[in-house]
Amino acid sequence: MGTNFTPYRPTPSRIRVLQVVLLFIVSATSCAALILPDLLNPTTTTLQAGDVSPEDFQAPRALQYESKIRTEDARAAAEKAIAPVYAAPNPAIARQQIELLRGALQAIAAVRDDETATRSKKETALAALTEIALKPEIAAQIPLLSASRWDAVQQESLSVLEQVMRRSIREEDTETVQRSLPSLVSLAMNEREAAIVTELVAAFIAPNSIYNAELTEAARQSARDAIAPIIVEYKAGQIIVLRGQIVTTAQFEALEQFRLIRAKNAWQGYAGAGALTLGVAMFIYLYFSRRRMPFLRDARSLIVIAFIFSAFIIAARLSVPGRTVVPYAFPLPALGLLIATLFHMEAGIVFSVAIAILAPYGLPNMLDLLPYYLISSLIGVLALGAARRVWTFFRAGLAIAITGIVALIAFRFPFTLTDVTGLLELAGAAIFSGLASSSIALLSQYFLAQMLGLTTALQLIEISRPDSPLLQFFLRHAPGSYQHSLQVANLAEQAAELIGADALLTRVGAMFHDVGKAMNPMFFIENQPQGQINTHEDKDPAETAETIIAHVLDGITLARQHRLPRRIDDFILEHHGTMITRYQYNQAVEAAGGDASKVDLERFRYPGPRPRSRETALLMLADGTEARARAEHPQDEASLTKLVLSTIEFAQKHGQLDNTQLTLHDLSIVTEAFVNILRGTHHPRISYPDEKAAIVSVLTTPRK
Repeated sequence: MGTNFTPYRPTPSRIRVLQVVLLFIVSATSCAALILPDLLNPTTTTLQAGDVSPEDFQAPRALQYESKIRTEDARAAAEKAIAPVYAAPNPAIARQQIELLRGALQAIAAVRDDETATRSKKETALAALTEIALKPEIAAQIPLLSASRWDAVQQESLSVLEQVMRRSIREEDTETVQRSLPSLVSLAMNEREAAIVTELVAAFIAPNSIYNAELTEAARQSARDAIAPIIVEYKAGQIIVLRGQIVTTAQFEALEQFRLIRAKNAWQGYAGAGALTLGVAMFIYLYFSRRRMPFLRDARSLIVIAFIFSAFIIAARLSVPGRTVVPYAFPLPALGLLIATLFHMEAGIVFSVAIAILAPYGLPNMLDLLPYYLISSLIGVLALGAARRVWTFFRAGLAIAITGIVALIAFRFPFTLTDVTGLLELAGAAIFSGLASSSIALLSQYFLAQMLGLTTALQLIEISRPDSPLLQFFLRHAPGSYQHSLQVANLAEQAAELIGADALLTRVGAMFHDVGKAMNPMFFIENQPQGQINTHEDKDPAETAETIIAHVLDGITLARQHRLPRRIDDFILEHHGTMITRYQYNQAVEAAGGDASKVDLERFRYPGPRPRSRETALLMLADGTEARARAEHPQDEASLTKLVLSTIEFAQKHGQLDNTQLTLHDLSIVTEAFVNILRGTHHPRISYPDEKAAIVSVLTTPRK
């Protein structure tokens, strides 16, 4: 039965290709997940200052930051408030202008004193003077002045110009000074004379204070430097900008500080996500390339791990960004618990480190989320341990919650202003994360193990219960083989415990390794009634060997029917490796007249494969040792030691231990463990007298 079963086992090269492909897929998925929040929020990717806000933006957490925008605005205002710096009034310019005015007055006096010229000619000559440009009405009034009044006008003009030129006059102030001249003219002058004085002086008003660019720039720089950086503070939940408002530059800066939007040119963020993902992928690959774990050679297990990791990283990146409390409540530690339960605690630790680094990347509170995720995940996996009881999951959840609170106290509370309500919310989130992580891991490991045939400690304990349907079938149909399996399980389990192998898996695998004998129990000597031993000498040795070998494949068939974990298949297939049925082979050689060339050796060989783990190798050694001890009945420790060493050496000689990583030190420990257990099982016993003779002796012995 089941002789046509041929398990598909990918070659090492194909497994290596699959590992690389899955690692690439997981890396690509993780990288996409890191930029997923930005891709899912296209309305915020192009938001700029001056745009209308498409939604309400609130501060996801308390934050203080130096506002470059507000600081620059304040410094620009201070700079603008500084007036241009001019040099002190230059007296040389004043003297020059006064001399020019005297020259003009002399020219006017010369025209006035020309007795040959008529009044109209004088007006024309005055209007044509090069020293000063006079208005026609002023040129008409000057000849009418008497000599005394003209002298008074000249003196007043020089006095007013000197008075004005003592002041600081800038280029932009020239017109203002000219308009103020009438108020400076002596009140002793009549309006006509005052107008003449104003006209004469106005022509020679000139800037005497020159703009100093260097001093002005220095003053403005001093004003800028005097403005301290402006610190802006937001409380958690505070509105930054309301929907429909025009986004100011200061509000846009706040949105960038909270990472609520990303800039148009986001290639730097994509490059960073890619670099981080590549680094984490290299860490995972290099770590496991130096470890030899069973799940690394199983295509189904690799696919499951890739799927679980991708699901968690995508869920985290969809749930965590842009929220205040959710990041601390997200059950990220469940990933480590689940992988540790399904595969190995070491794998759970490695993938916990990887996702703790990736999940908070680029978030505003990354510096407290990363240690929060990392420490709680690692402590959770370590607290879970072997996961052999349901309560260990809740123990792990409690450890995650406590560790999460500790991480918050260490990495968030001292550096981020948080009120009492916020503290309680975050502590509650940590507790929720712990309980949710343990619950998710417990339920997920059960369903995944059932659906995919994976192996968990809880499942191993469940199927190894004495009332397990398959064990009950085994006990009822092949009690001798059942007892033999229990003895082998004891041997293999103790040895596994001592060398650091998986003792639970070894014990359960050993209990089911001969379950296929229940399909044809009477063909095996341990199930035959006492005194009716059938050595099958009346049958063809090749047919007998075929029937014996069939118990391996029959066991696989029964294991599949009862949905045993696929890891148990390895114990059933590998416990004889590729060795031969020696007793039947020797019978065939004898029947062929001692000519081994006439016997097809492959008909007597177990299908294998050879043991590929320490656990299945221990089963092979324990199975062979127990069978020989039952047959040879060693009487002392030396005989037991010799028997165990002989069994191990035989397996080594035929290359059955080549792929198991068992060291010579391990084999020494295994030998000692086997001898100690067999010594207790096969120790000499006293011979009790016949029951009837003992009774007669008691009855006939006289009383004293």
